[in-house]
Amino acid sequence: MFLLYAVGLGLIVGYLLKGRLSRLAFLKLRFMWLILVALSIQFAIFPLLSNRPLFPYATQPLHLLSYGLGFLFIALNYRMFPLWIIGSGAALNLLVIAVNGGYMPCSADALAHAGVRKAAVDLVRYGMHGNTVLMGETTRFNILGDLLYLPRGIPFATALSAGDLIIALGIVWLIVKGMTARV
Repeated sequence: MFLLYAVGLGLIVGYLLKGRLSRLAFLKLRFMWLILVALSIQFAIFPLLSNRPLFPYATQPLHLLSYGLGFLFIALNYRMFPLWIIGSGAALNLLVIAVNGGYMPCSADALAHAGVRKAAVDLVRYGMHGNTVLMGETTRFNILGDLLYLPRGIPFATALSAGDLIIALGIVWLIVKGMTARV
């Protein structure tokens, strides 16, 4: 949900730069279905209303497959430079997820500061919540995990990673590029 802010910011900046929403239709993004399949896989293994994956025995390979489909989409659209930025953030996330069994290490403190107390409590109690695992000495590359957070009171506040921020910057750039492109 955090990435919705990137979409909103991209639209605002695009309008401030005299862009038009209608120009987004002219972005030449091929194979969009790959992103839809990747997101469907992620929602299937990490449902929004549950803290447990639907497929507990295939979580890691399915999670990695969803990232692979995303990277394939980026490779097939290599001429769209903002996708490289999105891919860089996704690569950081993939790295930390891959070395941690298919889950993103998350700070319970970051979740608590974001006001997501139930998720923080579940993370501490069970060691996992949704697509995250409790950050600690046994998790690797914690610096790339969900350490940052949107403050409590902001809608959809949650913990996020450096990779998430880079993805958000790429989304903003992609939207602004699309809205301000000469048609």
